[in-house]
Amino acid sequence: MIRKSEIRIAILEDNLDLQEELRFFLEAKGYSAWGQRSAEAFWRHLHANPVDVVLIDIGLPGENGFSVLEYLRELGSYGLIVMSARGSQQDRLRGMELGADAYLVKPVNFSDLVLTINQLWQRLQSQSSDSKPSKPVAPARWVLQDKCLSGPDGHEMLLTSQEARLISVLMRYPSEVCNKEVLHEHLFGFHDERDTHRVDVVLSRLRNKAQKQRMPLPIRVVFGKGVVFLADIP
Repeated sequence: MIRKSEIRIAILEDNLDLQEELRFFLEAKGYSAWGQRSAEAFWRHLHANPVDVVLIDIGLPGENGFSVLEYLRELGSYGLIVMSARGSQQDRLRGMELGADAYLVKPVNFSDLVLTINQLWQRLQSQSSDSKPSKPVAPARWVLQDKCLSGPDGHEMLLTSQEARLISVLMRYPSEVCNKEVLHEHLFGFHDERDTHRVDVVLSRLRNKAQKQRMPLPIRVVFGKGVVFLADIP
């Protein structure tokens, strides 16, 4: 039997009326739920308020839902449900390819949503019981020593000088957005608003290296604002 109080749900929806309607409905049904209107706010809140299932709208301000979906699938065993007005076959396929467990087209019938959540939860519980518990992939503590970045899950990654400087700056201000002009100055020794794409190159190289080593980094690019490091540090 499903104990709904055990299921923690996040609602990523920029329409505040719909978000609150969903939250009130889910809480009335016995689930634990919270909501945010943007990816930036969602990542900040998720760090301190873990969940089991995430409801994701695609058309978000800044970082879109597809990007959030892809990164959540990299991070671990979340149940991921897309709820979007974008119902084309192309969008559905993209959502499923990026890791969605279900893709619901708005307007969503709330009873269908509850059924989807319960079926997904049962599948997640079955998968969990059939396999050994995995270490958390989104660790709470990260340490940078010289040019070696390590997380509490035991993974370590050697960095170049530029990558180490980038991580060092971001870790000074965890959960705060650093604009790319500031990062450019720390990386290259001078300020140039017109050449911040060089920061993107270093960041892309770093994330590709981490992905190859199966070490997802808690670094997010906030559209139009900068870069943020979302994990705690000692």
